[in-house]
Amino acid sequence: MADVRTRIAPAPSGSLHVGNARTALFNWLFARRRGGRFVLRVEDTDPSRARDEYVAGVMDVLRWLGLDWDEGPDLGGPHGPYRQSERFDRHRAAAERLLAAGAAYRCYCTAEDLEGRRKEALAAGRTPGYDGRCRALSQPARAGFEAEGRPAMVRFAVPDGETAFVDLVHGEARVEHTQIEDFAILRSNGLPLYTLAAAVDDLEMRITHVIRGDDLFAATPKQILLYRALGAGEVPVFGHVPLIVGADRRPLSKRHGDVSVEWYRDHGFLPEAMVNYLALLGWSPGDGVTERFTRDELVAAFDMAGVTRHPAAFDREKLTALNGEKIRALEDPDLAARVEPFLVSAGVLAGDPTGEQRAMLARAVPSIRERLARLDEAPAQLEFLFHDVSPDEKASAAIARAGTILGDGLAVLEAVASWEAEALQEALQDWADRAGIKRKDAFQPIRAAVTGRLVSPPLFESLELLGREVALARVRRAAP
Repeated sequence: MADVRTRIAPAPSGSLHVGNARTALFNWLFARRRGGRFVLRVEDTDPSRARDEYVAGVMDVLRWLGLDWDEGPDLGGPHGPYRQSERFDRHRAAAERLLAAGAAYRCYCTAEDLEGRRKEALAAGRTPGYDGRCRALSQPARAGFEAEGRPAMVRFAVPDGETAFVDLVHGEARVEHTQIEDFAILRSNGLPLYTLAAAVDDLEMRITHVIRGDDLFAATPKQILLYRALGAGEVPVFGHVPLIVGADRRPLSKRHGDVSVEWYRDHGFLPEAMVNYLALLGWSPGDGVTERFTRDELVAAFDMAGVTRHPAAFDREKLTALNGEKIRALEDPDLAARVEPFLVSAGVLAGDPTGEQRAMLARAVPSIRERLARLDEAPAQLEFLFHDVSPDEKASAAIARAGTILGDGLAVLEAVASWEAEALQEALQDWADRAGIKRKDAFQPIRAAVTGRLVSPPLFESLELLGREVALARVRRAAP
């Protein structure tokens, strides 16, 4: 077989679903592991649903995941164009070749005809499906339909026999052609259906491996029949990966919550975590092998032999835990740079933060690293450093319960000579122990006064970051 060429072919009708992202990842890993090429092809055969903003959104998400493509709508390439809507003439030409060769025929059945026969089949206990009526039309009958201007779709004439193929996940498969109806390949308006468009484009783009979801397994014999009828010397190798399901073991969908990758990106998940987690949905590196990978390590480890046949359960809690691990592994400057857009989006920082603000952020990120499961949690934890916050409801209640404790704590803070976390910790702990106050009860109202919340970065680091004057002013304002 020629050099490996895989593709991802999303339909631009919405945001990229985590299942499609996992499929893209497997194709990307397969190509990168073998030194092949990864192709992005936009399958916009349905103009009523395709939107340019969706195309841009899909490309943005793939870039965010780090799944770079070698050929595509933006890059071009030797086998373009890479949008199916720009290839309709090729699809229609292919249909004409099939008609000329007798491998396809025009079908004049109306939607009402087809629905009536479907109901008849169900009533008689037969499996509904196209009965091949127009395949046997006489020439006079065809001429009559043409004369009256009746619209006609094009159907593929399924030959006798069987189709056999070896799937990279399922192994050998054989399908008797008696199980396949003469399927439509070109609508009466001249637009191609997916099966024809995908087959034509796969051949012209020299795709060698098609890795896709299990839900398309049943369509594979049809595509192989088309490949061969169109003159393919060697058809692509297929690998059907397990579907992603929710906790109820049903295919993942909006009823399980947010399923678009864009949502996870916008809510503070790292691409490193998303890629690592998606790779493990339906693939295993083997017993005793770590399941924590960088992108380069995944390329080195990935093999289709490790893909299971069983549905893979998507667990947001596990993804969130892994995301926290990846956050803690970031270097401080990297973490600060990734947190900054979320602070801007939340209004904690302006669109173009000052050098002083960035310096404060750089000093603050070590104190929140262990407390972040998602980057979008950072604004709530760091707002007190950039704005004069007021205590929220829970913080106000803690201050009210404190009585004289807050005033006593203020006196201790005012006496601290060196405004550094270690010295502040020593002074406050000594005071609480001598006064017989539980440390939590002593520190909580001070935290509430300076950060406005009961959950914040560590108290002593927060006091140091705020600085003596600002911190003392907030405690004085809250003290009775």
